[in-house]
Amino acid sequence: MRAVQLVEPTVVRIVEVPIPEIGPDDVLLRVSAAGLCHSDLHVVHNPDRIFSRPVTLGHEVAGTVAAVGAGVRDWVEGDSAVVHLCWSCGRCRNCVAGADNACLRGGRRAQPPAPGLGPDGGMAEFMRVPARFLVSIDGLDPVVSAPLADAAMTAYHAIGHSRAALTPGAAAVVIGVGGLGHCAIQILRATSAVRIIAVDIDPDRLVDARRHGAHDAVPAGADAHTEILGMTDGLGAAAVFDFVGNDASLCTAAHCVAPYGVVQAAGLAGGTAPIAAEPRTGVGWPWGATFRTSYGGTRTDLMACVALAREGHIAIDVERFALVDALQAVERLESGKVQGRAVLVP
Repeated sequence: MRAVQLVEPTVVRIVEVPIPEIGPDDVLLRVSAAGLCHSDLHVVHNPDRIFSRPVTLGHEVAGTVAAVGAGVRDWVEGDSAVVHLCWSCGRCRNCVAGADNACLRGGRRAQPPAPGLGPDGGMAEFMRVPARFLVSIDGLDPVVSAPLADAAMTAYHAIGHSRAALTPGAAAVVIGVGGLGHCAIQILRATSAVRIIAVDIDPDRLVDARRHGAHDAVPAGADAHTEILGMTDGLGAAAVFDFVGNDASLCTAAHCVAPYGVVQAAGLAGGTAPIAAEPRTGVGWPWGATFRTSYGGTRTDLMACVALAREGHIAIDVERFALVDALQAVERLESGKVQGRAVLVP
């Protein structure tokens, strides 16, 4: 079969590899769609990554069951499913409590293995998946469902992580309204009664943000926080969701979060939030505000995203590419030209 692999550090190629063999508790998934994410770019370009073998990329995967292992009872050939990206142990304290995205098998890192980031992923024609990491998408289009596995689920988990701040009438800021951000806007609109303020450097994305339910749109820049403060009686937003995570976006977040509000940073651009242990003056980081991060989401979060999509509350914008055009898709994502989510279709 064809697969998009990281064949050596920083080198991605389309290669021919054997169709995966499955064990008794696995399914062989015929891939219908695989989303391309900035996390894939981090894997490709991270010079500190320990490269032990070529790995097939892709952690946003949907498809149909092509074969099942001898021990699999809940899935049959032809079933349609999306893959949960957190391949947790299922036995540790966190997993048993439902926090399987923070599996303790990974130690203090608390990050379970994920396809394409260790085990082979789904940018291929077939994929081996432990059956317990599948979620049914029967009746949904797999091409627009594949990004539910990360773009929607990670946003849903970040929002749930901050649910106490999302009181009716409060303001919520979404910084970066690309793949994850445009999902976050829709999830906030469907699950809360907050005023949603979208922030992005791209004016076209701000237009899309309004289409997806944002009440206001603010161009990213050094004065973005001033405009947001003006919209919120000078107090700021009860919750700020940063899906960029660079110095500039985190500075905006720190300067526009309300006292005792929360900044949830989901972007991985390596920025630093300007927070200092000093008296508060009403400028910059306010009293009582919380800075939080989270990884991915739980299987329950993914099931909730599938339900929202089934009910029409999440409509993911996708730009389709053939699997053989994967390198062009990577280049387009790196240049910031993808609107919504790039999805490879074998």
